[in-house]
Amino acid sequence: MTLHQVGDDLDHDHDDITTAVIDAAARRIAPHVRETPLWVLPSSALELTGLGADAPAFEAWFKLEQLQVSGSFKARGMFNRLLSNGIPKTGVIAASGGNAGIATAVAARALGVPAEIYVPAIISKGKRERLAGLGATVVIGGDAYADALAACVARQRESGALMTHAYDQVEVVAGAGTLAREIEAQRGLPDQVLVSVGGGGLIGGIAAWFAGRSEVIALEPERAATLHSARAAGAPVDVAVSGVAADSLGARRVGAIAWRLAQRHVAQSLLLPDAAIVEAQRWMWHALKLAVEPAAALPLAALRTGLVRPRAGARVCLIVCGANLDPASLHDTTAP
Repeated sequence: MTLHQVGDDLDHDHDDITTAVIDAAARRIAPHVRETPLWVLPSSALELTGLGADAPAFEAWFKLEQLQVSGSFKARGMFNRLLSNGIPKTGVIAASGGNAGIATAVAARALGVPAEIYVPAIISKGKRERLAGLGATVVIGGDAYADALAACVARQRESGALMTHAYDQVEVVAGAGTLAREIEAQRGLPDQVLVSVGGGGLIGGIAAWFAGRSEVIALEPERAATLHSARAAGAPVDVAVSGVAADSLGARRVGAIAWRLAQRHVAQSLLLPDAAIVEAQRWMWHALKLAVEPAAALPLAALRTGLVRPRAGARVCLIVCGANLDPASLHDTTAP
């Protein structure tokens, strides 16, 4: 079964995810999630050698979503999904490379319902231990995320549990959109927003909120290029997934909801090599004391390599999406 076929079995509501829908999601989840800090730094503090010595100065906004209750932005969408639906006695079920599963388990525990999480074999040790510590039943569902999703869908049909999709449900994408709403409330509109992409739930929600009022730029690892490949093909396609960020950006195909929103509101789709991602991740730890997973380092990597070159005076928002990692990995000098 391909990821496309599994996705066809899910409930995809293709009504627009409007600002009103995101407003409602923000009110719904407010008692359960954190307003995360927006940390503003001058570009001169980031050692952006890739932009050249004469690079124009700009303002960098770090949206520190790694401080969210589940360690990533995913808590917003998972709480919105659970709070928007009746939950059966069998609880909730999800497939995840880690962060969506952790967020589902956090939400389930907060609401007092059981959670069953299907994960791929590539899940990091830290994420698997976190899931178990939250009381979730953890099942290895295959080698890759798509395999775990297929196993999860089959199990959901047996148990009747409420399924939370990692990125391709309206409630999940709208929940992610509350992050963008929060940024605007904290400091106004950024000129550019740099967003890591796996299945696309995060960029879908952000794009839905800003809706062309800010330039949204999609960033993916070269070895997990779901949105970039879809744009090249003119439609979502399955891609091979591997690399340093595969446990969190490891979807094999961009979600249908994210694809629709990206076509309307995402300005660019850019790719980064693993080495640049790891370098930015380690620099964030050593220079800024921000311990984040590789997926959260793509926005800074895009600046440090010169892949994204902001204009003078621009306000550039970097979405620091998660921190579910083994801290020891930050001191590993082995190249990816």
